[in-house]
Amino acid sequence: MKKQVVVVGMSGGVDSSVSALLLKQQGYEVIGLFMKNWEETNQDGICNATRDYEDVARVCEQIGIPYYSVNFTAEYQESVFAQFVADYRSGLTPNPDVLCNREIKFKKFLDKAMALGADFLATGHYCRLDGEGRLLRGVDPDKDQTYFLHAVPKEAFARVLFPIGHLPKKEVREIARKHGIATSEKKDSTGICFIGKRDFRPFLAQYIHATPGPFQTLDGKTVGRHEGASFYTLGQRKGMGLGGEGEAWYVVGKDTQKNIVFVERGASHPALWKRELVMKDASWIAPPLERCTAKVRYRQKDSPCTLLEGGRVVFDEPQWAVTPGQSVVFYDGDICLGGGVIL
Repeated sequence: MKKQVVVVGMSGGVDSSVSALLLKQQGYEVIGLFMKNWEETNQDGICNATRDYEDVARVCEQIGIPYYSVNFTAEYQESVFAQFVADYRSGLTPNPDVLCNREIKFKKFLDKAMALGADFLATGHYCRLDGEGRLLRGVDPDKDQTYFLHAVPKEAFARVLFPIGHLPKKEVREIARKHGIATSEKKDSTGICFIGKRDFRPFLAQYIHATPGPFQTLDGKTVGRHEGASFYTLGQRKGMGLGGEGEAWYVVGKDTQKNIVFVERGASHPALWKRELVMKDASWIAPPLERCTAKVRYRQKDSPCTLLEGGRVVFDEPQWAVTPGQSVVFYDGDICLGGGVIL
């Protein structure tokens, strides 16, 4: 009987490394495929993608599987980065990981895997699929990544495997150490891939012409100067240069037309808490429910809510810093129903 072929999206990290190892142990014919989305050297003159691909090569040679690289930098620029910049210019705070999963990883990259003759594409995401093809949270609540996958068309999941979604991260590390995998101690990547560890504002300033303007309280008092309204997001506390006696200042709103960033003192200020939001571009992996739970940011517990017509979402309890451009994602227990972009 012919082995089923699985292409594993290899990032150079421990999660995709262990995914490839486990699939080979389960008897699949495994191929490693590295995806390059961004071409740029860091402050030391080293291309991070090159370094990651070297890690992929080491791991695949250890496991004993073939490996290849595919360059999607042009597609990423067109489908993800251009939209990211456009959203920031319009005053939103976009989430490029959601767009990358929908447009690149589970579309372009999936198509490439199928073109290589694969039966499945596998990735190191912490999530699961049930027998009905529904997307379920990963077992490790601290690593669950369904929030970032809610916009992937449900049809794509019929051709996808998530080999480590049933494991806690600690156990994934232990498996890597036990088998001497080269990436066993490699730190997790965090933040937006094309920014890395650089300061966000100078990076964004390369693509957005920003005009300084006033920080104002909601009653119209000017308390400082900002570097451009696009650079600030709701709930932001650091990087504003505002001090003085009292609680810390927080961004509570923006008027991009007038180039005003509104600030108030204290994380508990009423302007930071909202019970309702309106979303756009809703996509559903499972049928939406009128009553379910939702989260408006990745690192957040679900809150009960009601879905109404016109993309309205009403929470039972107020939510902190509901940010236009970010995603609201809905759940029924462990099932990820889908989500939309906060408008």
